[in-house]
Amino acid sequence: MTPDDSARTGAVRARIPRRTLRTDRWWLGPVLTTAGLAAFVVYATFRVFQQDHYWVAEHHYLTPFYSPCLAQQCAPEAALFGRLPVEFPPLVPYALLSLPFLLLFRVTCYYYRKAYYRSIWQAPTACAVREPHSRYTGETRPLMLPQNGHRYFFYVALAITLVNTWDTAVAFFHGTDGGFGIGLGNLVMVVNVLMLWGYTLSCHSCRHIMGGRLRSFGRHPVRYWMWSRVSTLNDRHMYFGWFSIASLMATDAYVALMASGTITDLRILN
Repeated sequence: MTPDDSARTGAVRARIPRRTLRTDRWWLGPVLTTAGLAAFVVYATFRVFQQDHYWVAEHHYLTPFYSPCLAQQCAPEAALFGRLPVEFPPLVPYALLSLPFLLLFRVTCYYYRKAYYRSIWQAPTACAVREPHSRYTGETRPLMLPQNGHRYFFYVALAITLVNTWDTAVAFFHGTDGGFGIGLGNLVMVVNVLMLWGYTLSCHSCRHIMGGRLRSFGRHPVRYWMWSRVSTLNDRHMYFGWFSIASLMATDAYVALMASGTITDLRILN
């Protein structure tokens, strides 16, 4: 039936009282997404404001949640760029300059937008499931406007990933006797850095930087090659997103357990 036919006959859309006619477990994905994001937010918030058990001096392990460590209270060896001359007040994160940008980079990420829009804001929760909102506003409201800054937060996140890489590399040269060494903590930190690089480089903004503005790939073979590689990573951006927050929590937990004296590092070499 065409729109004109509907107008002549007075036909209207079918009124379905139920939220959806789907019989599969469409709610499972949103529930797991909400649980995963909530677990990360709760854990990260607790650890950032705990302000303790972030540094293992013996092996130079620094948790990524406190890197770069800038507060006057930071251990001198843990402060890659030095310490600010004043002590931070209680509940102010030691990595004050990096954490807000990392949070904004994650929150404005194209994948995470889809994840929390569907699972938390329910716009929509799933395909063919009625959403609870009466109208669609998109990202036009004032609180949503920072989403457009994702491309700029990418540059800061890239710099911080380089800092995390340096933290990981330096730890290899602080073995038991002060020389080169490898422990389980080193391997955990390496996996975390790889996941962070995977998430950062697979970002849609990174893909756009590589080749988004080119009018001809044929005239820019190097840029095209880089764009192709990033596009391959971009297909797995969701997985890097989840694996990276899991590796962040695992790395932080391992460093915290060592720093608190709960466990000791399993040494593989030296």
